[in-house]
Amino acid sequence: MYQQEARKGINLYSLLLLLFSLKKMEQDSKLLIKLAHTKMPFGKYEGRFLIDLPEYYVVWYQNKGFPKGELGQQLQLIYELKLNGLEELIRNIKKRYPKP
Repeated sequence: MYQQEARKGINLYSLLLLLFSLKKMEQDSKLLIKLAHTKMPFGKYEGRFLIDLPEYYVVWYQNKGFPKGELGQQLQLIYELKLNGLEELIRNIKKRYPKP
């Protein structure tokens, strides 16, 4: 009887973990879709999609310090994507999913 209760607990735990993971994946998907459609709001490259910013400009921000807030977080992610050659991932998302 104890084993049955333990299995129910494990199954409930697994289900909760799965639901949490699905919610996290949904949030990450929304974040990437938003990132794909975000444009630089100021400066020399105002109006250009973040993923299309020149690499040297993003590296300059890496060295200088990213802006505070959401834009800074997005630019940090763009830096990591460019560093690892994953720009095409964001460009494909931009083509496949409409602007949120």
